Amino acid sequence: MPLNLPPVTRNLLIANVVVFLLQQVFGEMLLQYFALWPWGPDHVMQLSSGALASVGFRPWQLVSYAFMHGGVTHILFNMIALYMFGGVIERTFGARNFVIYYFVCAIVAAVAQLIVVQWFTHGFYPTLGASGAVFGLLLAFGMLYPHEKVMLIFLPVPMPAWLFVIGYALVELVMGVTSTQAGVAHFAHLGGMVGGYVLIQYWRGRLPIKPRGRLLR
Repeated sequence: MPLNLPPVTRNLLIANVVVFLLQQVFGEMLLQYFALWPWGPDHVMQLSSGALASVGFRPWQLVSYAFMHGGVTHILFNMIALYMFGGVIERTFGARNFVIYYFVCAIVAAVAQLIVVQWFTHGFYPTLGASGAVFGLLLAFGMLYPHEKVMLIFLPVPMPAWLFVIGYALVELVMGVTSTQAGVAHFAHLGGMVGGYVLIQYWRGRLPIKPRGRLLR
């Protein structure tokens, strides 16, 4: 595990923890304005105080949701993954491209979740968490360092990063299609991976639209 984190990864960790602490103070107010709510007309939410509040999608939620979390376990696992993979990817991409990559993954994950809710699940509930961006980091690690050994915390069996990433993506797909683990945004996770994959391929010059210079091998 990295001991000296580069600045963007370190600041992302700090920002996520600070926002989580603010959630404990302001609770429903942050949820109302900064969680990712579905497209469409606003809905009325009853606050714990008994007051009614209007909630709905706002453009900034495509980013703000990724700094909020639903509980200690949620933020703990996401921050462990950000700590483990963020520094490596930031050093590989450079700080500027790492920021771009992280937020592209978060935004594509949000769009994927909005699409699934709008056309398939039809529910009205908030989405929050850095998981989409974190899954993008995991995808990047698997693509750039395919033979490095990684393992799950609850399954301490080392495996190549490429196998770990593919296996994890397939599990997420199956769980999303079968609606396993209700309340977990599996397609947002997959959306983060898709966003990361497309951006890496773009930087490698493997898409019809080419970057000005090849940024990755």
